[in-house]
Amino acid sequence: MPLRILGVDPGYGRVGWGIVEKFRGDITYIAHGCIETSPKVSFSQRLSDIFVALEGLISTYSPEVAAIEELFFAKNVTTGIQVAHARGVILLALHQANIPSKTVTPSQVKQSMTGYGRASKRQVQEMVKHCLHLKVIPSPDDAADALAVAFTASPLFFVEK
Repeated sequence: MPLRILGVDPGYGRVGWGIVEKFRGDITYIAHGCIETSPKVSFSQRLSDIFVALEGLISTYSPEVAAIEELFFAKNVTTGIQVAHARGVILLALHQANIPSKTVTPSQVKQSMTGYGRASKRQVQEMVKHCLHLKVIPSPDDAADALAVAFTASPLFFVEK
């Protein structure tokens, strides 16, 4: 039986998500999208909105495992802290749904998708399109990143059913 993997690119304004299935070494695209929160509501409400939306995705797609990208921020510490809060909410939703999760770094994603740990975002997106046999690059960027996270983490979940 296939293993369904949820990939997540954390954020608080936009959370990218992607679902793939792994079966006997093959990885198949299932779905992707973005959870978007309104800047017009409180930060705590935005975190709650992420949690509720992720619960809905989990209910709809029934992933068995998840992968979430590690945070990397070099310029804006305040934004990084807010994204870290969102990442915590995402991890909580996964934990409460009993979904084991793995963390992958941005350089692991780039290395996995392109063979080069400093690849450009565009190169990673092109490889997501190619590796998942899609006609176009998934949009928005956050969703393409989430699919790359799921794809990268798939070897970490080596238990085949």
